[in-house]
Amino acid sequence: MPFFSTAPVRIQPYFGYRNRERLFITARALRSRVGNFEKRGKWRAMRTMMGQFASHEVKELPVELEIVSPSGETRRHQGLTDKEGFAHFDIPLEGDWPYGEHPEWETVTFHWENGRGKQCADGHVLAPGRDTGLAMISDIDDTIIETGITGDFRAVLRNWRRVLMEMPEERILVPGADMFYNALGGNEGLPEGKGHAGEHLPAPRRPFFYVSSSPWNLFSYLVSYMRGRGLPLGPIQLRDWGLNRETFGSSSHGAHKRAAIEGILATYPDIKFALLGDDSQGDLTAFSAIAIDNPDRVRAVFIRKVGEAMSPEEVAAKAALKAANIPLWLGEGYEEGRKFLRSIGLLDDEDAEAIVKSVGHAQDASKEETV
Repeated sequence: MPFFSTAPVRIQPYFGYRNRERLFITARALRSRVGNFEKRGKWRAMRTMMGQFASHEVKELPVELEIVSPSGETRRHQGLTDKEGFAHFDIPLEGDWPYGEHPEWETVTFHWENGRGKQCADGHVLAPGRDTGLAMISDIDDTIIETGITGDFRAVLRNWRRVLMEMPEERILVPGADMFYNALGGNEGLPEGKGHAGEHLPAPRRPFFYVSSSPWNLFSYLVSYMRGRGLPLGPIQLRDWGLNRETFGSSSHGAHKRAAIEGILATYPDIKFALLGDDSQGDLTAFSAIAIDNPDRVRAVFIRKVGEAMSPEEVAAKAALKAANIPLWLGEGYEEGRKFLRSIGLLDDEDAEAIVKSVGHAQDASKEETV
């Protein structure tokens, strides 16, 4: 039975993004309390996490999205939540919507009514800058955090304690991820507030997009983790999730990630991307296929190596990337890492050598620190 089924309806905004022609953002109507992920004992942690998964979605709720054009004109768009509580906005942008010089978060506001009257909550939409030539698409699960959410049933059972009883601050950061990701994109935080549509806030200097097979219920948890570890924030593509064979099948993970990545590539035809993942769920194979299909769009592939011997499919994927002259880093040492950073224009970064050394040792350190 869902927790908080009588709680007032709230809106959970997810990070959106736009190009010069369209704006995409999603929100979800829930009867639940806002997740408080402070470390306050195992029982409270478990109750908090169970509340995230046992949310009560609200269907057929009118939701209004307020956006402000570059010229200062306020526009409102009507939406209605579906049976899972989602309100998806795909808005054609009328008039001139140029980018700023650098990437920015543009603030929008959601409006709705519940038993306590009119309510509003801010959302944030990522817009690249005129200077954006390269952006990042990163996996989450086992790339920056050991989630234990995806994989087969045995993997989920093995990691249930982490999911249900550990708050974001207790989770183990993949060694070197904070340094590496900040060198790639920097880190700009986002304030939380209400009614600030039209405000512009600085975003990471290279836009970040995250794709994951984890459920949407973990959005706030993952954002809290990223904030606490100083990782660059960006739109997060999660998915509907259920306890069924389709959810846990590896082919399902790959199909979801590929569709999400291809959607991002299509949204930004003038931007090149680096793909970042790990070898625990076939990211090398999936990323290679995407890169081969889009050779002019993928500048480099970064794979954190956590497994042992490469599978035949991974060996073939590595060979295909080499034949296509697309740089690949498997995180195995400084020289290969240096070439990777050079290929995406980071060799001049003053922290480059330290970054590569840290990530180069990720495999040994992660084995020592994880269960």
